[in-house]
Amino acid sequence: MVRGLILLLVLCLALSCKEEPKAKVVSKTISFTKEGELQVYRNSSDSLIGNFDIEIADNEYETQTGLMYRASMEKDRGMLFIFPDERIHSFYMKNTQIPLDILYLTSDMKVASIKENAEPYNETSISSGVPVQYVLEINAGLSQELGIEAGDSIAFRKTAP
Repeated sequence: MVRGLILLLVLCLALSCKEEPKAKVVSKTISFTKEGELQVYRNSSDSLIGNFDIEIADNEYETQTGLMYRASMEKDRGMLFIFPDERIHSFYMKNTQIPLDILYLTSDMKVASIKENAEPYNETSISSGVPVQYVLEINAGLSQELGIEAGDSIAFRKTAP
């Protein structure tokens, strides 16, 4: 009887230690949903230097997720983050597959600073350095291609859903 219990116990332990196959990680895919239009203007001349269709991130979930899980983004698209107050904000590129330019904008929608070519998947904090209320993410290289500089401004409007 004791020998049978020991054998049963050994068998149970052997089965419980069996390694289960790991579940496959399912990759999320999020597609672009146009929520507004945004223009970038040169500070020195008020001339239009860029037009973008944008998604708007204005709640906690959207600001935390941002452009994560996107395999690509069209050249004329971006994401505008709208925060309730002007303060120093930091971003990182966790789960972000595409390189981005990050434009930090003050409450009066002027470019305060730009982080060019933010590296995909890099979890290092990228600070605005100064208080900002808006952040615009566009494809890497576009801020240089369009000549966007600190002091330039944006205007945007939400479109009907």
